[in-house]
Amino acid sequence: MPNRHRLSAAPARWSWVFSCEHAGRQVPPRWRSLFASAHARRTLESHRGWDPGAAELGERIARHFGEVLLRSDLTRLLIEPNRSLHHPRLFSEFSRELPAALRQWLIDHVYRPHRATIAASVEGCLQASNRSIIHIGFHSFTPVLNGEFRRADVAWLYDPTRPAERAWCDEWLRALRERRPDLQLRRNYPYRGQSDGLTTALRRQFGARYLGIELEINQRWPLGPRSAWQTLQADLQATIPAPGRSPRM
Repeated sequence: MPNRHRLSAAPARWSWVFSCEHAGRQVPPRWRSLFASAHARRTLESHRGWDPGAAELGERIARHFGEVLLRSDLTRLLIEPNRSLHHPRLFSEFSRELPAALRQWLIDHVYRPHRATIAASVEGCLQASNRSIIHIGFHSFTPVLNGEFRRADVAWLYDPTRPAERAWCDEWLRALRERRPDLQLRRNYPYRGQSDGLTTALRRQFGARYLGIELEINQRWPLGPRSAWQTLQADLQATIPAPGRSPRM
């Protein structure tokens, strides 16, 4: 029986944009004094300094589709590229007390270039064809935060008021669940897809033809046994909804 609930708002074909906002924990020489203390070094090595595994997965899926992963490799503890300029955590406790001129340097030379590169890529795709754009930002989250265990292995963050985003994420979630019934899969967890972030800003900028998804992976996978992490990456790659297919309700 044909699916009578196929979503007309969902793209029949699309172009891809892939990014990773917390790909690394690099600290250029001019900023190393900020992380001289033992506490700062521990924080830099922790989940607060970067998203372990996110760039590896992003690179794999981007290569699979013949695309390039747009990545920010400087630690988010210098400046947070996934927050708006007005956000109180744009700078961490290690960088917020920098002189205004140095904070502005980070905005102009780290924050803006990364976000501008992604926006330009989206805009270029939209101008080049009538396709919609699916932008996947790759992230990972710590298994335990403030004593609370995060009960998910993989999660998709999206705006639930946008039917095409919801349907596309549902498609991927269903396919992965069929392939890996052992996994805990969640929507808009452990964060909300409508919260302040890069995809939220780009939705406002580009409208309905832009679909902004954040894929969140529990860090127990990239920090655990290598074979299990490689298998999960392969399963995610194999189940991602393919171009030419409309998401189903």
